[in-house]
Amino acid sequence: MLIVQKYGGSSVANTERIFNVANRIIDTVKEGNEVVVVLSAQGDTTDDLIAKAAEIDPNASRREMDMLLSTGEQQSVALMAMAINKLGYRAISLNAAQVGISTSSAYSNAKIRSIRKSRIERELSRGYIVIVTGFQGVNKYDDVTTLGRGGSDTSAVALASALHADLCEIYTDVEGIYTADPRVVKNARKLDYISHDEMVELATLGAKVLHNRSVEVAKKYNVELVVRSSLTKAEGTLVKGDTKMEKVLVSGVASDKDISRITVMGLSDQPGEAFKLFSLLDKAGICVDIIIQSLGRKSKKDISFTVSKQDLPMTLETLEKNKDRLGFAEVSHDDNVAKLSIVGAGMATNSGVASLMFEALFDAGVNISMISTSEIKISVLIDEKDVERGMIAVHDKFNLAESNYRRD
Repeated sequence: MLIVQKYGGSSVANTERIFNVANRIIDTVKEGNEVVVVLSAQGDTTDDLIAKAAEIDPNASRREMDMLLSTGEQQSVALMAMAINKLGYRAISLNAAQVGISTSSAYSNAKIRSIRKSRIERELSRGYIVIVTGFQGVNKYDDVTTLGRGGSDTSAVALASALHADLCEIYTDVEGIYTADPRVVKNARKLDYISHDEMVELATLGAKVLHNRSVEVAKKYNVELVVRSSLTKAEGTLVKGDTKMEKVLVSGVASDKDISRITVMGLSDQPGEAFKLFSLLDKAGICVDIIIQSLGRKSKKDISFTVSKQDLPMTLETLEKNKDRLGFAEVSHDDNVAKLSIVGAGMATNSGVASLMFEALFDAGVNISMISTSEIKISVLIDEKDVERGMIAVHDKFNLAESNYRRD
């Protein structure tokens, strides 16, 4: 079998953990498998590099930030190759350029376009364990790009697809996918499996275990994906096509504190105003999430929406530059907000889910300021200080610790 394994930053955070992972990789090889490994930067390396950049220029260009941040993964793969070689097995480290991972040119949030698999296949045929940098690629200008936080997951799944691997294993510091963050909700339950669609939503809505784009790639190219712990031998969670046999109503609860709410006030209440606003943000590469529009006075309206905190400065700058074109009165923003969401494939065919969620938040004294829904998720915007209390209340309301809330 050909297996692609990805290990996160906490799994390789120090020398002891590097050798722990090296031994796990070697054990996989001893079972008769060929192995390609994708690594994230060690521990807090990426955050430390961001802090170093901020000391020089808090508004450094995204191109230069990508150049800087990509060094974290190069450090990890080189150290891992050294550890495996030290243990008597042959390994080689390769960066994105050497592997031929071609991406779009969207610095800090690039998307993989193609992978030249010849170098990896050549090294595998020579009996090497191949260790590849995650999180990065090279664009058409031969510049280094990064795939966004958590992008090493996407690197691993894309490599598994390109190589037609038999299995893609995502190793992390938890034992799989849980009904909620087990660090917040102590009675959160590990799921044996979850559908691609549900996992995409959970990852997009703040669950930190998997990068959302990695699940989208796994679904598109039918990659068998398992999430498990690098620190224990416990069985993980299988991410698969669907879970219809279980009739699960709600699979999990997720939260995201990395967002800001922006309100554009005094827009003209006429057709095309929302289009002008959001097309400008789209051209600037800014992703918008929850949106709500309200009528003001004297034929004016206000539009509120959320963006990631990372995109807040660029969003405010874009709005200010286009104030005359958009014709709004003023802009306000709030960083002290969080998004709380529930996800479940069974919600599409069952009523009453929203009311149960709202009841749980009411009982916990949590106020809702914005709401967004789809067939398999409900998201609300609440005060950041209330998010942990709200998550516990919603988790308990749907009894996710014992067995998923169902409606036959």
